[in-house]
Formats: sequence, structure tokens, C-alpha cells
Amino acid sequence: MIFATAKSAIASAAVIALLTACSGATNSSASVSPQASTGGSAPASSTAPSTAATPVATVPDNQLAFAGKLVICSDIPYPPQEFFDDSGNPVGSDIEIGQEIAKRLGLEPQIENSVFDTIIAAVNSGKCDIIISAQNITADRVKAVDMVPYFQAGQSFVVAKGNPKAIKTEDDLCGKLIAAETGTTEVDYLKGTGDYEGKGLSAACQSKGKAAIDIKEYPKDSDALAALTSGNVDAYFADSPVAGYYTVQNSAQFELSGLTLDVAKEGISVPKEHTAMRDAVVKALTSMMDDGSYKAILEKYGVADGGLQASDVVPVTK
Repeated sequence: MIFATAKSAIASAAVIALLTACSGATNSSASVSPQASTGGSAPASSTAPSTAATPVATVPDNQLAFAGKLVICSDIPYPPQEFFDDSGNPVGSDIEIGQEIAKRLGLEPQIENSVFDTIIAAVNSGKCDIIISAQNITADRVKAVDMVPYFQAGQSFVVAKGNPKAIKTEDDLCGKLIAAETGTTEVDYLKGTGDYEGKGLSAACQSKGKAAIDIKEYPKDSDALAALTSGNVDAYFADSPVAGYYTVQNSAQFELSGLTLDVAKEGISVPKEHTAMRDAVVKALTSMMDDGSYKAILEKYGVADGGLQASDVVPVTK
């Protein structure tokens, strides 16, 4: 994973336009919180503190991994939604949304870095209380957890500078080597699995008599990007805010292909039996939207175009 130093560029209007959409992740397994930074810098400005004088809701101790804490699973790095700053601290729009939710529930936030492909297993086994990790809301995920909508984004392709493989349309993906993180909707879209059953990009190529897409899966998103950096794949497929972030931070090396696909809502995942936790998250998130702190966080990381309204925060449970 490559981070440049000019993070302030994310705040510019041009960058915000690049970061309009984004798509989500899948499962992931909890591991230890903050690791060493891979070299990025968080935006210098800090989000306005919570205006909630008292908790907007309470969560019973039997729905918490640890009394007094809100343990949040997130697959790091996936900037600008979740990544490590130069001091090794977890930062990003998802991270700050989670930390603010914890404050509004009267809890201490704790971030657990997780593997995306097993993150749902992690929350359902009690290793964390909720997941905030750019997860698209899909039918398969909702079978395992309840999901509270909090953001929306599309999916984009990052290519080497100059787009040497001329990837501009869906047909241009045929026969190409495409990298994506295991367990993501990007992999589902390429393979035609999950919510994309019968609509896979590779199958669409074959139905037109073209070569199938050579799909390369990696356990961490940073590995998928590294495959593009090393020239082992032709494109890296990720959520649009993430794709936009890398092209801005590494403009001499990468660019967006110009092909952006489905815009979908992302959700905060909660174990199905923890309805008090789910409802408390809804109250905390809508209170953030009402007082402007939610918008301030998204603006800080250049992803305000993916913001939702309080009326969108309706849990998806089936």
C-alpha cells in the first residue's frame, strides 16, 4: 500500500469529484488493533467534537464484548475510509464515524484491524461489537448480520499511468488480469457470485465470445494494489473513494480508467441478536447527521458526495 504525503489534496474540489462513489467489503476476522503505519498522513484538521452532552442511547453489557467499550472491526488499510497515520493510529472516515458513535453511546471506542474475508465471523463470534469497513449491503451479508446504512459508493478501476491496456469499457476488461481483495463485492462482480449471480463481468465477456477475465484475489486490499504497482496485473478494482485516493496520492504512477460501476449503500454490521446495539447505532448516527458532525467527517476525508440522509438510516435485516 502506497501513501504519499500531500493528503491535503483530498480536500480539494477536484478530488472530491473523484471520490464520489464507493462499494463495500465482505467478511473479515478480527486481529490486533493499530499496526505500524505504511506511511500515510491523516488530514491535519480534526473533526468537531461530539455535541451530545449525554448518551443518546445505551447498550446493555450483555451486547458488548467489554463493558464500557465499543469494539469496532475494520479492515485496514482501505483509505480514505480506514488507514493508519504516520504514528500508526487508525484514521479515516469510517474510523471517525465509529469513534463518534461510541462517544454518543457513552462508550470508549476500540478499533480492531481485521481480515475482510472473515470480518462477519469476527463480529458474530464476539471479537468485536460492530463492523465499519466499507461493506456494501448485500443479501448474503444480511443473512448473517443486520446492517445500518451509513454511506454509498460505486466501484472503479485503477490502472498504470497512461492506461497502457486501454481499459475504458466493460468489454476492455475481457482477457485482462484484474486484482481485487478476497471477500469484496468487487470479486463477486467479477465472478458473478453473491448479489451478482448471473451478472458477472467475466461471464459477460465469454457470452460475447471474448476471453474471460483473469481474476487475481488477494487477502488484503494493499496486496491487490501492490500487484498493480509491480506490473503483475492490468488493473486494480476497488471502491471508488479508495481508487480515487490512490490516483490522487500517486498521480505519477496511477490513474482511474474512467470505468465506474454500481453505486450501492454501505452498512454498519451488527449481530442479528443484538437489536439493542443496532437501534443504539441508528440513534447515534442520526444524531450525528442532525448536528452536522457526520457531514464534517466526510468532508474532512473528501468523500462528502457519498453521504446519506437521516431518512436513509433504516436497518436492513432481511
